Amino acid sequence: MYVSPTGSPARIAVIGVGNDHRRDDGVGWAVVSELARRRLPRGVALLRTDGEPARLIGAWEGVPRVIVVDAARCRPSRPGRVHRFRVHDALTRSPHDETTSHGFALGDAVELARVLGRLPGELLVYAVEAADTGPGTGLSPAVAASVPPLVARIERELARLGDGPAALRTR
Repeated sequence: MYVSPTGSPARIAVIGVGNDHRRDDGVGWAVVSELARRRLPRGVALLRTDGEPARLIGAWEGVPRVIVVDAARCRPSRPGRVHRFRVHDALTRSPHDETTSHGFALGDAVELARVLGRLPGELLVYAVEAADTGPGTGLSPAVAASVPPLVARIERELARLGDGPAALRTR
């Protein structure tokens, strides 16, 4: 079980998935980094992972509420557009056959976690449509523009779910 920076068990985890050396694939990490600069409710843990299913499942293990932020490829694509959805036990594929920029459907990790009995009680996903996931650093303009409003949206979500402010640092 993860412990929040305040020393209490994490009740909510925000997990940024990605790789900041693959351009827009770093959007999940960018969001988590920005959230680390904010005052968030007690019991919130901020984590980063590369999105490999076993590591993703390990990142949310023991945390009842989880928010995942990741880049996604969609067809047709509108870079910077944010999709928000709750994951339920029955979900086996992401909406519209979206995949993360890592090439696997988030639904694959969710289905594996469900089968293993390691799905969090509540799982909320923010998928940001990517423009460029090739080698390099820095987000494309459209994806970079989506970060501040997404951070604000997640802050509101955390305030609704949390129980008072505490300064946090990224794990």
